[in-house]
Amino acid sequence: MTTGRLETFADGVFAIAATLLILNVDAQIRRDAPDLGASLLHIWPSYVAYAASFVTIGIMWINHHTIMTQVERADRRFLMANIGLLMCIAFFPFTTRLVAEHVRGSGAEAAALAYGLTAVATAIMFNLTWFYAALGKRLLRRDADQAVVQGITRSYIPGPWIYLGATLVAFVSPVTSIVLFGLIALFYVVESSIFGGSAIEPA
Repeated sequence: MTTGRLETFADGVFAIAATLLILNVDAQIRRDAPDLGASLLHIWPSYVAYAASFVTIGIMWINHHTIMTQVERADRRFLMANIGLLMCIAFFPFTTRLVAEHVRGSGAEAAALAYGLTAVATAIMFNLTWFYAALGKRLLRRDADQAVVQGITRSYIPGPWIYLGATLVAFVSPVTSIVLFGLIALFYVVESSIFGGSAIEPA
């Protein structure tokens, strides 16, 4: 089968996940807040979590688009792998809210771990999705760009380990762990801007 419906569905999930992130920020402001200015300053972790997660989801959307440019057709296993991937991505708004609400309290470690493990699971599903399609050129286009195929493969293999490393830092410092996830996303945004299509976030 062709990939058109899969891409449409994926775009919808990415768009909804990115949109839900701002609702997490909105939920931090009480309707009866006595000092709106102070409340806006107080929820600064929500802004950081929103920005980091939005950029991360955006880069993952780019990565998914890159995969689909090399895939010619989809079978049931590939569709199921994509469903697993999109399920992980749709979970990001929830873990982002956990971080925003608990990063300064006793639940910081649990929140950072939940966020990190979601990122690790997403990276694993990206690998599963890509390698199922790419091994033996099972689902790839006959004219797939070999340089792009090799670039995706090189980029995706270390992804779960990078995210796992940032996640484990949460046991020492939850705030540092969250900062690392933001820096990972920022790094790949900058690299992508400099090197164009050659840069792909590990996922």
